Amino acid sequence: MSLRGRLAEVQLAVMMLTRLPAGRITGDAPDLSAARWAFPFVGILIGGLTWAAHAAATALGLPPVVSAGVALAVLALATGALHFDGLADYADGIGGGRDKAHALEIMRDSRVGSYGVLAMILVSLLWVGSVAAAAPGFPEFLFAAVLSRAAMVVGQEALPL
Repeated sequence: MSLRGRLAEVQLAVMMLTRLPAGRITGDAPDLSAARWAFPFVGILIGGLTWAAHAAATALGLPPVVSAGVALAVLALATGALHFDGLADYADGIGGGRDKAHALEIMRDSRVGSYGVLAMILVSLLWVGSVAAAAPGFPEFLFAAVLSRAAMVVGQEALPL
């Protein structure tokens, strides 16, 4: 694969996993499955942005829980809250589905139900509380963001189509 092709794959991964400006892909866009190798590298970008928000809020003297909340807000804005949407869909489907078919139908519905809202609230509270208590630095933010995006690739490889 050429360098231009690899850069297009990185660009596609940024476009898929973030809402950050990534320009336009000229010519034929690479297949998303070919760009998955770049997902962890997008984690470097996301982890750096999240850490920068946390560090800036901390440097301004904000309380740890507020700094963690700012970091979570930046994470959600940078990713388009894609992880929240998936979590809410999953919680609604698992919580409200009578059977597998009904759960999948609920997950495809664009509306958010009570299980989804509750899951987002609980996960957000746990995230903010954990970050506030742990006071992570740059390496921890980076590691978490890279690991979570690498886990997406591992999950795609492990699960049947």
